[in-house]
Amino acid sequence: MLARFLALSAICVVSATNAAGTKFLEENGAKEGVVTLPSGLQYKIVESGKGAFHPTVDSPCECHYEGRTASNFPAGPKFDSSYDRGSPTTFAPNQVIKGWTEAMQLMVEGDKWELYIPSDAAYGDGGRPPKIGGGDCLVFTIEILKIKGGKKPVA
Repeated sequence: MLARFLALSAICVVSATNAAGTKFLEENGAKEGVVTLPSGLQYKIVESGKGAFHPTVDSPCECHYEGRTASNFPAGPKFDSSYDRGSPTTFAPNQVIKGWTEAMQLMVEGDKWELYIPSDAAYGDGGRPPKIGGGDCLVFTIEILKIKGGKKPVA
């Protein structure tokens, strides 16, 4: 019974990303430099930082970022941007969407990555109307400027 429940749960998670987002992730995953993690999260390193530590899950990090839906990537309208506001934002990996939580703990100070996040690791079927629809895949550029809390050494 538990195995059946887990299998059905996995199907539901996979189906959360809409058809356009699923197609985007399939095509994007084949591009040079794009890494696909077991969770389905994809990333590409834009700039490698010189940091020697990763943030812990509850470590505040000063970051710059911008986000678009996959359908608006690369040049369409952004739904949010600290760059446009002219001021970085501080938050810990455990204070943001699942895709960021996973990626931030792999990054070091100075890293700038593009994240390609399936809906189930973002806002799911509910989305964040009006700018993010249900099932939307999201694309973020995120840059960790400073880790302000706990750190773990790069392996």
